[in-house]
Amino acid sequence: MSNSEYEITLEKLTYGGEAMGRLPDGRAIFVPFGLPGESVRVQLTQEKQNFARGEILEILKTSPDRIEPKCKHFTQCGGCHYQNLPYEKQLQAKADILRDQLQRIGKIENPPVQPTVASPDQWNYRNHIQFHLTEDGKVGFINARGNRTLPIEECHLPEATIDTFWHELQFESRMNLERASLRAGDDDELMLILESETEETPELEIESDISVVHVYEDHPVVIAGSDALTIQILGVDFHISAPSFFQVNTQMAEKMVEHLLSNFQSLISTDQSTNPPTTLLDLYCGVGLFSKFFAPKYAKVIGIESSPSACEDFAINLNEFDNVELYEGTAETILPILAPQLNSPTHLIADPPRAGLDKHALDAILQIQPQVIAYVSCDPSTLARDAARLIKGGYTLKQVTPFDLFSQTYHVESISFFER
Repeated sequence: MSNSEYEITLEKLTYGGEAMGRLPDGRAIFVPFGLPGESVRVQLTQEKQNFARGEILEILKTSPDRIEPKCKHFTQCGGCHYQNLPYEKQLQAKADILRDQLQRIGKIENPPVQPTVASPDQWNYRNHIQFHLTEDGKVGFINARGNRTLPIEECHLPEATIDTFWHELQFESRMNLERASLRAGDDDELMLILESETEETPELEIESDISVVHVYEDHPVVIAGSDALTIQILGVDFHISAPSFFQVNTQMAEKMVEHLLSNFQSLISTDQSTNPPTTLLDLYCGVGLFSKFFAPKYAKVIGIESSPSACEDFAINLNEFDNVELYEGTAETILPILAPQLNSPTHLIADPPRAGLDKHALDAILQIQPQVIAYVSCDPSTLARDAARLIKGGYTLKQVTPFDLFSQTYHVESISFFER
């Protein structure tokens, strides 16, 4: 063996889609596409003072859990991490990883992590898929090493409407495009979103009846069709523009809404005659996914969102309600200004991006002192950091439920409830 090759035993899956083992000198080594209990021969790809990364050259002892991946690009493509693991074990791994992050980063003993809520579809669940382009204009994904675009011939994650169409995408070579994405709405509606770093609208010939929108710095220009599509959640229509974010797994978005409603319901249903009417703060509210279901249940709902297109969609989606206010801007700018004016009891839902809650936003939340905080997280490590701050600020973590929005990948969505 060369000096950068080692035989190691993998111990556990870690956040980020890798399996962890130990080098002879005791350092942790993180290896993609390995499974706990496997003995592997690895080659180092990165060395740091206290850890290393490697890739598997050979599996010497295979885990009994290992299964045949469904996709021929698995291990080459960076999109999926767990196709070699049965679905039940993926769900278990995600709950374990979430618990581990809350313990290690959040310093929370015995965090109340529930079993992972399974996705009804473990394949073909995505209503939105984002492609990068190769030099010669083929669609692909960033490869597992993260250093180039891998042209693909199959992908088992997009919904059926997208899956039947994406193979037809043909681009000229070296087109000035950053990314091309496809989004599916109701009634087989399809939208192709072209993102570029220049204002110039790309030229395209598309035979099909789909919407095509060019987005440059969040400004959408419609090339064909419409600038928005409709996605239904629990029978309710949502208007979603090309640049706006929306949950990519429609059925799991429904499960998250139901989870929030049932958990808040028990808190709202206390006698309103003795309690002043409650206000709900919806931070990072997007196009109004949560606000729309909660507006009928609260005296007042206040949304805060920094994306201009999501704010326009929110205004359309919540047009029927008179008790809803929307502030366009960052949570850290707007919350401190709102804080002194909020005197009725408040509940709060926060659905921040991967980076978690900004420190100033979190300080403002502690100043407002909502009775209940529902924290929707897409990154266990920033959730753990923020949970530690909330607990220090006088909150108790009541429960954490992982939701498998991204089957076959390492991503863990979760909803945590904190009470003061």
